[in-house]
Amino acid sequence: MSPLLDVRQLSKSFRGLKAVTGASFEVPVGGLTALIGPNGAGKTTIFNMVAGVYAADSGEIRFCGNPIGGLRADQVCAAGIGRTFQIVKPFAGLSVIDNVMVGALLREKGVPAAKRHAAGIVEKLGLGAKRDLPAASLTLPDRKRLEVARALATRPRLLLLDEVMAGLRPTECDQMVELFRELNRRDGLTILLIEHVMRAVMALAKEIVVLHHGEIIARGSPEQVVRDPAVLECYLGEEAEV
Repeated sequence: MSPLLDVRQLSKSFRGLKAVTGASFEVPVGGLTALIGPNGAGKTTIFNMVAGVYAADSGEIRFCGNPIGGLRADQVCAAGIGRTFQIVKPFAGLSVIDNVMVGALLREKGVPAAKRHAAGIVEKLGLGAKRDLPAASLTLPDRKRLEVARALATRPRLLLLDEVMAGLRPTECDQMVELFRELNRRDGLTILLIEHVMRAVMALAKEIVVLHHGEIIARGSPEQVVRDPAVLECYLGEEAEV
């Protein structure tokens, strides 16, 4: 079976600084893949190229077998890729349900249908009791959930999660891990995530891709990656013993 996302020899520079160099990896249909590495390794740059924020200098990105390099962000979203952002910025003056409706209107015909779809997503994310509150009033964990809800409302086939567990307490991380497990297992949603919380990565990922200085230095199962000498040296270090 062809991969859902196929990234081939992707490179990107900013004013001569090489952010990503020759990155290649695949995300299978129904996969749950983690992209990890030190700060500045190029992870979010890859996300931004996949999501249509940046055009790659070279290389190819295929989604569902079709090239998507050069598409605008809205076109990539319409093709079936949803994403979250490191810094969550909901529409602060809108209610939780209205924030999610903005995403739902991509697929739904009319406001009533969008509101019904958004309501289901809000309940699934545990925000039902806060659906009518302004987004500005939410705590950080709930803003993170709202960020995921907005992306899910677009009905993606592939969900890109950019450090959605950063700043959360261990119990809150565990809740998010269980949520993404269920979305992947029960709903068949394919997930590619960037994450520094290794306990979450180890609990979630079926495959891990490791970036360092813009290059992929390792890929494999969580058990394989945490024993890779290059990964231990550049990123995990003593954390691998935990």
